[in-house]
Amino acid sequence: MTREHLIKPLLSAHYPKIDYGKGVFLYDEHGKAYLDASSGAVTAGIGHGVQEVIDAMLAQAQKVSFVYRSQFTSEPAEQLAKRLSDMAPGHDYWSFFVNSGSEATETAMKIAIQYWQEQGRLGKNKVISRRMSYHGITLGALSMSGHVTRRRRFVPLLEELPVVAAPYCYRCPLSAPSCGQACADDLETNIKRIGAEHIAAFIAEPIIGAAGGAVVPPEGYYERIKAICEKYEILFIADEVMTGIARTGAMFGMEHWSVEPDLIALGKGLSAGYTPIAATLVKDRIMEPILAGSQIVMSGHTFSANPQSAATALAVLDYIDAGGLVGAAEEKGRYLRQALERIASTCAIIGDVRGKGLLLGLEFVADRASKRVFPVVLSVTTRIVERAQSKGLLIYPAAGGVNGEGDAVIIAPPLVITTEEMDLLASLLEETIVEVMGEVMDG
Repeated sequence: MTREHLIKPLLSAHYPKIDYGKGVFLYDEHGKAYLDASSGAVTAGIGHGVQEVIDAMLAQAQKVSFVYRSQFTSEPAEQLAKRLSDMAPGHDYWSFFVNSGSEATETAMKIAIQYWQEQGRLGKNKVISRRMSYHGITLGALSMSGHVTRRRRFVPLLEELPVVAAPYCYRCPLSAPSCGQACADDLETNIKRIGAEHIAAFIAEPIIGAAGGAVVPPEGYYERIKAICEKYEILFIADEVMTGIARTGAMFGMEHWSVEPDLIALGKGLSAGYTPIAATLVKDRIMEPILAGSQIVMSGHTFSANPQSAATALAVLDYIDAGGLVGAAEEKGRYLRQALERIASTCAIIGDVRGKGLLLGLEFVADRASKRVFPVVLSVTTRIVERAQSKGLLIYPAAGGVNGEGDAVIIAPPLVITTEEMDLLASLLEETIVEVMGEVMDG
């Protein structure tokens, strides 16, 4: 066997070699088609091979692809920052551009801490989060994450920050809306325990992604969260890396609850996978003490505000607007959810169907009545993901259950998916689940 040099996710695994993509399909070097029902890592929101975006990338490359942010700005970066401010909940945001969602959440953490430092409140330096959460793989972002599997290897290097209960209605001992208020009130309980004088910010995903499989909070939850943050002078960071840019049937996930975050982290859908770019959006009032003080946001990356990536993101946003893809995500999400609920009605291992727009999740259980999770050794999520891929269907693995000891997947196809393609998706998914169910039920 030829020696390999590329470090892949699982070193012992064989990965098909991709050749090209078009629309919602990817094709490997042998011509096998894969329906991209997860948009990669919930990223390729407008599908593959969009000519309008390719043309914009070429046009910018013919001008300039890189400048260093300490020496120049560029028209694409300035336009993108203005456009995101106009789009974001409540408007009036500054943008700090980075390369990945992990960097965006970590930059948000740094800016939140700096906001209080610039006012002489040096003790407010913790950013707390929910136990069921994932905010990224860099050490700062991972410290804010409650994803058990991804934290485990690095625990000695991480802060013990994930302390707040998640709005996980499927496994809540109460019933909504009292459940949602109890989960929200757990934020206040932990603020009192830690001391508001030590806390700079609270970070949360509008809809919990990889750590929970599209967990949606009950109505009233985020309104209560925002009120608690304001009461105790704690900034609210919305991690919209997965939910942002039309994915949930709104441009930003927080729009579903009419809540304006103090800071927003964006990634994934911002470039729809055509280039690496992410962003930290910061409300004007949060920038004010920095502008009046040091005038420097203490963060930075070589490729920050890269004109090639900024121009690409602008083209993606143009494509979303021109195609009405925000509304399409909501409409198609309803259709696809109905298909998933139909599958759940005949597949006993599906305990819950959840999500918003085209960010949908399935949680798998060994027993519906007790919601008992499968033994870890059965690797149910891995079986389902791998079996689906063998059939030409790509879905995204997620954690489920308590403390990540459960099984879930995310279904999040590109927003351009057609009804016929959704029907194919559902058919392949049902075949997959029925086969795996036969292998894992009753041992």
